[in-house]
Formats: sequence, structure tokens, C-alpha cells
Amino acid sequence: MVTVTNFHEVETKDGKTFISLELTGGLEIIQSQTTGKMYATTRRCRIPSTFDAKIAKMMVGTQVDGDVVRVETDPYEYVNKRTGEVLLLQHSYSYRPKGSMELVGQTQVQEIQMA
Repeated sequence: MVTVTNFHEVETKDGKTFISLELTGGLEIIQSQTTGKMYATTRRCRIPSTFDAKIAKMMVGTQVDGDVVRVETDPYEYVNKRTGEVLLLQHSYSYRPKGSMELVGQTQVQEIQMA
């Protein structure tokens, strides 16, 4: 189960705009590869929608069957905003509807949530 937690207005390269919904998965406890400490986190991704901002705002809090899954990608750089450290990441996140193998959206890591 995922929850719609936010929405964003996105501008395409050709100047058109659309609304994407931010989906957040359930709580996960994972171990930091850097410090070895355990911390709580969630997986998040964005998917495109046909909604305007007014409808998208009404969708926040809605739960949808499915999962946010990790997807391997071409390497890209991410700068940790807290430390300034540049990381080379090779994954993003997508939404997978319940009972399907199809993935919707693909969101690169935008924020690292570390304790």
C-alpha cells in the first residue's frame, strides 16, 4: 500500500506543465552502508497525473494498492544537501501497482534520509 503524500507541478522541456503525484511507501528499517547504524526510511516516487492542482490537493492522503520499488539505472551524481558529499547512485524508484509487473514513473533520489 502506498499513500499520496504530495503533488508537484512539472514543466516539460517544451514548456507544457502537468501535475505529478508523490507516492510514499511504508516504513522500512535499513542499515546505513556508511555508518552501519539502523534507521527508518520510506521509498518515494512521483507519477504523472491528469489532475489539476485543485484535484491533486484533494488526493493527498489517499492510499493506493501497490509498492514503491527500487529500479537499477544508469549512474548519476547526487549531492547530499546536509554534508555536501557527492555520491554516485545507480538506482531510482518507481510505482508498481498491486498484481502487476508494470512500473509507473521513475524518480531519481532527491533527498537522502539518514539518521
